Formats: sequence, structure tokens, C-alpha cells
Amino acid sequence: MKLNAQFLLSAFAPEHFPNQARTGGAPEVAFLGRSNVGKSSLINALLGAGMAKVSSTPGRTRSINFFGLYPVTSGGQQKPLPALVFADLPGYGYAKISKSISAEWSGFIDPYLTEREQLALCCCLVDTNIPPQPSDTQLMDFLRHEQRPFVVIGTKSDRLSNNTLSKSIAALKREHGIDEVIAVSVERGKSDKGLRALWERLESVIPA
Repeated sequence: MKLNAQFLLSAFAPEHFPNQARTGGAPEVAFLGRSNVGKSSLINALLGAGMAKVSSTPGRTRSINFFGLYPVTSGGQQKPLPALVFADLPGYGYAKISKSISAEWSGFIDPYLTEREQLALCCCLVDTNIPPQPSDTQLMDFLRHEQRPFVVIGTKSDRLSNNTLSKSIAALKREHGIDEVIAVSVERGKSDKGLRALWERLESVIPA
């Protein structure tokens, strides 16, 4: 299925989330991770365009940014409603972010993760270059408690040798209590095997 990506809106409160008229109730995929994990770079690699802003100062994004992925017919016509929606959530665990901002985030991030009916899958991004982080474990435990399906994505995998990457993934599985980590690289010239595997997972939430 060919999909065209378009920026929809930025939400700073639950009442800003895309409504039925805007998306037709399309399934949503949330991207979550620590502020310097490479979340925006991954979203841009998946969309094929620089739509997600990559900040030079991690932790600056304070909204949930929504992107619609619209089916394109064999004749080249874009359908009016998206088949899938990406939700780019603010990063967490960054030391320079004040407690007041973190408290502000909870006012709309928690409702999105706990109450949003359209949320079909959460992508938890973890950095393969550093040891497993307690904040990532806390996120996964939270999603398990809320019974939200999630997939764990290991970013920056191109920076490691195959042997080191294998050890890193094994540690991530062990510490986070998970069975699978999809290792990805967004660098040009690197294998896109991980991105293809991730796309298959994302497309699986689109109704047949």
C-alpha cells in the first residue's frame, strides 16, 4: 500500500487530539522514548520526509505531533482520510527539563496513552548504544498495566558491530522483560532491514 504522509496538527491538550472527521478513526501509532533516542529521525525515515523536527536541544518538544498517512490509489489519487496516524510524543528522562514542564506534560500525555481509543500500537524507542535505562522499563511496565500493545525499537544500531549489537539487544531483552527488539538504523547507506520489519508491524494495525 502506497501512503502519502502529511502533518495534521500539534496537540497541547486532550481537546486538541484529531477528531473523527479529521482521521475517520484511523488506528494511531505512538512513538515514545527518551529525549535523545532519535525518535524524530526514525519518524522521518519512515515517512520519507523531514516532517518531524529534530531539535538540537533534546527535550524541547512539548506537544504531541500527529501525522496522517493517506492511501494512494493505483491512479495516483490520494484518499481523503488516512489509513494510519503517527503520534510523536514528547521525550522523557532528560535532566534539563524542569519538573513544572514534566507536570504539564502529564496533563495530556497520560490521557492519550490511557484513554485514546484510536491508539493501536506504541513504539518504545531504546538506545542500543547505552545500557538499559530504568525510565524505559517504567514506560513498558506502564503500558503493560494499561494493556497497550507495544513494540521495542533499538535505535542507532549502525554505530555498533554485529557482536556488540547482539549483546546490547540481549541485555535490553533481559532487563526490560521482552522477547523482541527491532534494531533499526536511519543512516543512509545502511541496511534498512530493521525499517522493513518495523513497517510490517505498523501496517499490521491497519484494518484489512
